[in-house]
Amino acid sequence: MTTAAVILAAGAGRRMGGPKALLPLAGETLLQRASRQALDAGCCPVLAVVGDWDPGLGGLAVHAVPNPDAAEGVASSIRAGVLALPTGTEAVLLLTVDQPAVDAALLRRLLELFGHDPERPAGCAYANTLGIPAIFPSRLFQDLCALQGDRGAKAILLREQAVALPFPEGVLDLDRPEDLLRRGVPA
Repeated sequence: MTTAAVILAAGAGRRMGGPKALLPLAGETLLQRASRQALDAGCCPVLAVVGDWDPGLGGLAVHAVPNPDAAEGVASSIRAGVLALPTGTEAVLLLTVDQPAVDAALLRRLLELFGHDPERPAGCAYANTLGIPAIFPSRLFQDLCALQGDRGAKAILLREQAVALPFPEGVLDLDRPEDLLRRGVPA
């Protein structure tokens, strides 16, 4: 089963001082890094939901999906990404750009876990809950498109008793400029 990836990157990054997706890390932007991780994990196609700025994908085989409703919150980006998936897509991996511990190896483990029961979502377990990166089968695309506001898909993962992949590093995210240094993110 081929799984598409939707990278949620349309946020304005107010606390960061600009879009997180465009921040440099180890010679590439956070969006380029997340895109490369999804591609290296075998996702196809890979879509990046972006704001009203040039995503600068650097030649990566990633389709940019503009989200004019990004100010609503993450639900609008989930909707935009899911609605842009090609007809017949069987599953989608949702991820963001601001979790520096996410790498292709983690995404491959999550894809493998999902492959054991492809009718049930699979998510990462950290901070005593489930979250993204997470994979959703197509039967849940309508539920993803019904999300509103600044709420992600956690409620769907919990309701569906998603298969959990332990990922304690998932709690590490980048919200403020000092997070790049304080949290030991490689430069």
